[in-house]
Amino acid sequence: MPEGPIGIFDSGYGGLTVFKSIAAKLPQYDYVYFGDNARAPYGDHSFETVYQYTLECVEWLFAQGCPLVILACNTASAKALRSIQQNILPFKYPDRRVLGVIRPTAEVIDQYTSSGEIGVLGTRGTIQSESYLLEIQKLHPAIRVKQQSCPMWVPLIENNEHETSGADYFVQEYIDALLTAAPDIDCVLLACTHYPLLLPKIKAALPEGVTVVVQGDIVAESLAAYLLKHPEMEERLAKDGKRKFFTSGSANTFDAHASVFFGDEIQSMQVGL
Repeated sequence: MPEGPIGIFDSGYGGLTVFKSIAAKLPQYDYVYFGDNARAPYGDHSFETVYQYTLECVEWLFAQGCPLVILACNTASAKALRSIQQNILPFKYPDRRVLGVIRPTAEVIDQYTSSGEIGVLGTRGTIQSESYLLEIQKLHPAIRVKQQSCPMWVPLIENNEHETSGADYFVQEYIDALLTAAPDIDCVLLACTHYPLLLPKIKAALPEGVTVVVQGDIVAESLAAYLLKHPEMEERLAKDGKRKFFTSGSANTFDAHASVFFGDEIQSMQVGL
C-alpha cells in the first residue's frame, strides 16, 4: 500500500487544538487538516446533515491518500462516526480507518474525578446525541454525568469574541446552569474542541478544586497507543513531518483565525466539495 498522511477533520477551527497536541506528540508523521468552514458550525445541524457533511469531508481526505482520518470534532464524532465505521468503511473503504474523540475521552475520564460526578459541556448537537452520557455509563457505570449545552460559545470563539466581557456573561450563564443541576461535580469535560480558548474564563467561573478536562492531549495519547497496537496501519503512514491545511471557506479568513487555535502561523488552500 502507498504511504499517506494522517487526515484530521473538523467543521471549522476547533480541531486545530487537537491537531496541535497530536503534532506535538507525533511530529514525525505527515498530516492533512481539513476544516469545513463554509458549512460550520455543525452543532445545530441535524444528524442526517452532519453525517452527510462529515462523510463528504472524510472521503475528500481519503482522496488525498489518507489511510487514517481523525474526526477532531465532537459533533461529527457524536453524529456521524459510528455510521461511517459500520456502514461505509467495510463496504467501500475496507483498508481505511476513521477514529473519533469521544471514546478516547470517555475511556480515561474516571482518572479525573474523585466524587464520581462530572459535568459535560458541549454543543447542542453533541449534548442531544447523549454520546458522552452513553459511552461513560458503558465504561464507568458508577460515574454520574450531567450535561450542559453551550450554544453561544462556538459563535463567540469563531467571531474572535472569546476574550470579551460578553463571553464572560455566557460562560458564567452555562456554568451556573450546570452547577445548579449538579452542585457536587468535581470534574468538567470540555466536549468541544473550540472550548480550550475559553479555558481561563471557564476555570474562573468554576469553584476551586473542580478539574477541567481538555481533549487534545488525551486524543494524542490515544492515537499513539492505537498506532502501537496497529503496526499494519502505522507502516502505511508517511513520515516526512509535512503539514498541509485546507478549508472549504476563505483561505485568507482561515489563516487569520487558525493561528489562535494552532499556535503557529498557517497557510491554507481553499477547496470545493
